[in-house]
Amino acid sequence: MEISVAGLRVLITAAGSGIGKVVAKRFMDEGATVHIGDVSEQLVTQAQKDIPGLSATVADAANPVDGERLVDEAVAHMERLDCLINNSGVKGPTGPVERLDAGEWDQSIDINLNGHFYVARAAVPHLKAAGGGSIITTSSSAGRLGYPNRTPYAAAKWALIGFSHSLAMELGLSNIRANAILPGVVKGDRMERVLKAEAEAEGISVEEARERAVRSTSMRAMIDPVEIADLAIFLSSDAGRHISGQAIGICGNQETLAT
Repeated sequence: MEISVAGLRVLITAAGSGIGKVVAKRFMDEGATVHIGDVSEQLVTQAQKDIPGLSATVADAANPVDGERLVDEAVAHMERLDCLINNSGVKGPTGPVERLDAGEWDQSIDINLNGHFYVARAAVPHLKAAGGGSIITTSSSAGRLGYPNRTPYAAAKWALIGFSHSLAMELGLSNIRANAILPGVVKGDRMERVLKAEAEAEGISVEEARERAVRSTSMRAMIDPVEIADLAIFLSSDAGRHISGQAIGICGNQETLAT
């Protein structure tokens, strides 16, 4: 079966940069209509310059009012919704649990978990109205492994897998499939910030942190964001029409996130 997303109407959160922006461009290149959301007006403006035809909303997915507004504006621009790619996330604080600030914990959970709920809640009626579709959630290798010194992040990413599995069960009869993608060590600015924070927390160099991260994968490799986009294309296409309730890793088999 041909893998095609031509004609699909797709909403991608946190797509002003990083993985989300790469995914947005890939879908646009393949003939989909794409609307993105991002909290940064600067990043949204730049993304629209870099990806002609992209529509966008400046919105904080972790705010329930913004989450609903984002979906409403996306549907107004695209006329329907076939696919939601819930991609919002931050690295959160780095450090031992007894030293974590409660406010930083709450912020991490709000962005990495609650924002996914707010947007999905608003999007599901539109997916049902379209006769079905796909919800793709960006989790992480941290969603299946323990992650010392990154407990808020890991807790949220584990929860996203449970959320995705539950949506698959709840929405299957509406012809809506739900899956989670679990990226591993992904090339890009965000991973460099993560590595820098880990290096500072543990008193090692950034290069040591990078080498350790790659060494923790069976294939000894970092992941290109395009690989994540390719999987999202497959899952949202007719070729993936009966793939639902899955948590699929793109990580070169991440063996551990422990130090």
